[in-house]
Amino acid sequence: MASILVVEDEIDICNLIRKELESQGYQVYQAFDGEAALRLVEQLSLNLVILDWMLPKLDGLTVCRTIRQKHLLPIIMLTARTDEVDRILGLEVGADDYISKPFSVRELTARVRAMLRRIDLDAQTPVDTQSSSASSRPDPFARSSSITPPPIVRGPLYISLAEHTVTLENRPLDLTPKEYDLLVLLSKNPGRAFSREFLLQELWGYDYDGFDRTVDTHITRLRKKLGPLGEKIMTVWGVGYRFVV
Repeated sequence: MASILVVEDEIDICNLIRKELESQGYQVYQAFDGEAALRLVEQLSLNLVILDWMLPKLDGLTVCRTIRQKHLLPIIMLTARTDEVDRILGLEVGADDYISKPFSVRELTARVRAMLRRIDLDAQTPVDTQSSSASSRPDPFARSSSITPPPIVRGPLYISLAEHTVTLENRPLDLTPKEYDLLVLLSKNPGRAFSREFLLQELWGYDYDGFDRTVDTHITRLRKKLGPLGEKIMTVWGVGYRFVV
C-alpha cells in the first residue's frame, strides 16, 4: 500500500483528496501547514507528496525545495496560481508535476496512480526503452536489483544506474527524479528523437494536450544543470528532443 502525504491548508479540500485516495486503497496522511509537512516527511515512510503552493508558516515552494534537498520523493504541486512563470517556478524547485486549481479530484488521482505505477514498474524491470510502446527505465526510487546495470558514460557525464547518481566532471550533479529519468532515457538512446507526447506519457503517465510545457521546462532546467554539456540535448523541431554524442 502506497503512503501519500497531502499538504493543504483548506481542510475541506484536504479531506476531499484524502477520502478519494483512501477509496483507491492508498494510506493517506495530512498536514495543514508547511512546518507540519516537513516534520511528517522526516517521520514517515512516504511514496508521494501532494503539496499546495500557498501554505501558512512555510509556503509550498520552500517546503518543496527543502524536501528535495534530502529526499527523492515525487511531488505533485497544487496551486490557484495559473501564470506560466509560476508553473515554471514550481517545477524549478523540484516538483515533478503541477495541477492548477480548481482541479478534478479524479484527474489528481489519475496523476497519482500513473506516477506511482511508473515508479513500481521501473523498479521491477529496469531495461532500455526501445520503442514508443510502454516500457521501463532505471528509476531513482528503485531499491534493489539482482543484476547491476552498467553505467552510462557520455564524455565527462557518468550515470550510475545502480546507485541512481550522476556526476559531471567527477562532481555530483543534483537532479530531481524526473530530470534523472529524462537524462537516462535520452543518453541511453543517443541520436534517437523522442516526441513530447512520448516523454510526457512515458515519464509522467498522462497525455500531451498540445499546451503542456512540463517537458520543455524540465529540459530547460536539465540543460542548465549540465552546463556546456547541455548542448548535447538538441531540439528536434516539430518532434521533441534527442541526445547527441
